[in-house]
Amino acid sequence: MEDYKLIVTIVNKGKGEKVVEITHCAGAEGGTVLAGRGTAVKLLLGISIEPEKEIVLTLIKKDKAQAVLDAIVEKMELQEPNRGIAFMFSLDQVAGISKSY
Repeated sequence: MEDYKLIVTIVNKGKGEKVVEITHCAGAEGGTVLAGRGTAVKLLLGISIEPEKEIVLTLIKKDKAQAVLDAIVEKMELQEPNRGIAFMFSLDQVAGISKSY
């Protein structure tokens, strides 16, 4: 079995599809976008608002993972404040994916 990594990217609502496009261009074959909420509370006219987020899960073969993560960071400008966050996990086991993937 090949080694896989999971890249998790958290961005503002509406930016998840852009992350998926970036990962495709960098060599990923798919991605999953989930809805989420940030924990930082903002006030608007005295009303607290929880910012909406999108969480993008990208399963990628280990040999392509760093290039895909680097592309996300660069194209989404994650080195700038308040643009989002991306991190990568090593996976011990993966089930349910196509052998061609």
